[in-house]
Amino acid sequence: MPTPRRKRDTKPDRVRALELLAGRGEEGCTRAILRANGFTTAEIVELVRGGLATATAEHEVAGGREHEVARVRITDAGRRVLEKARR
Repeated sequence: MPTPRRKRDTKPDRVRALELLAGRGEEGCTRAILRANGFTTAEIVELVRGGLATATAEHEVAGGREHEVARVRITDAGRRVLEKARR
């Protein structure tokens, strides 16, 4: 008798990252904010490569100086994964 396929659970850290991004709306958050919340660069890259988030380079002024920052936003696919994880 064939073994039933197990539902692949979403990693808890991935869900937490998607919740953070979803809570920030269209603005998303910077890579620095994600890092400050305990996410590694590898985890952020995994979200982007998996199509669950996008990352864009933007210029912001802080302390009178312009800085390039990576802004990360959740995608529709990321929202769907988050919705499934919440069930």
